[in-house]
Amino acid sequence: MSFRNSVIVVASPRPRVGKTLLARLLVDYYLLEGHPVRAFDLNSGEGTLAQFLPDHVTVSSIAEVQGQMALFDRLVTVDDTVKIIDVGHEVFEPFFSLAERIDFADEARRRGIALVVLFMISNDRVTVDAYRRLAEHFPRLTLTPVQNEMFGAGQMRDKFPPVGRGAALLRVPALAPGLRKHVEQPPFSFSGPQLANAKHIPLDGHLELQRWLRRIYLEFRELDLRVLLADLQSSIRF
Repeated sequence: MSFRNSVIVVASPRPRVGKTLLARLLVDYYLLEGHPVRAFDLNSGEGTLAQFLPDHVTVSSIAEVQGQMALFDRLVTVDDTVKIIDVGHEVFEPFFSLAERIDFADEARRRGIALVVLFMISNDRVTVDAYRRLAEHFPRLTLTPVQNEMFGAGQMRDKFPPVGRGAALLRVPALAPGLRKHVEQPPFSFSGPQLANAKHIPLDGHLELQRWLRRIYLEFRELDLRVLLADLQSSIRF
């Protein structure tokens, strides 16, 4: 199976944990790798994924049946595209309840689509309980805990064991506050001429950004390889 046919869900039941930043990085990473990418934004308010990357993002809603059908029909279409969904904390429960009700994980598997959930972990009971429920209700997807190192290194990692084929802890390195203020103003892309032409970022800031991007992109590349290898092993076994 090609990992190009994949759906990556970035989610957390909590706001302001770096979820949209991770989704932005994923879009830019796959564009840099030469993969067709389409992202879906289920957020509302300021600083949404669509505001940062309007050319690659569709604003979606699951409040009504028509929006639900439009989103999930796109997600299970086999078109050699990496699809990334930024699930806002307001729709965390409705999204996964709907996904369970329509057997989204099983349908993706039947169509040879790699389904990965990148779950932003944080040190609170609500997040721990939400992760546990996902692990129980979706035992066959790749549930990957993501540690945003901006909030420290601990974050109760023992409460978030990786689940499924190819899953392992993914780390988002901390970015210096002086650089965060530049990259958190939409629209902003980490790839292409927009980053290169960001004149308001000093030279040493550009160098630091490049080092930071290399670290997180290495994490993404290793995730790709783990999921692909796990799927190949599963195909050979059966």
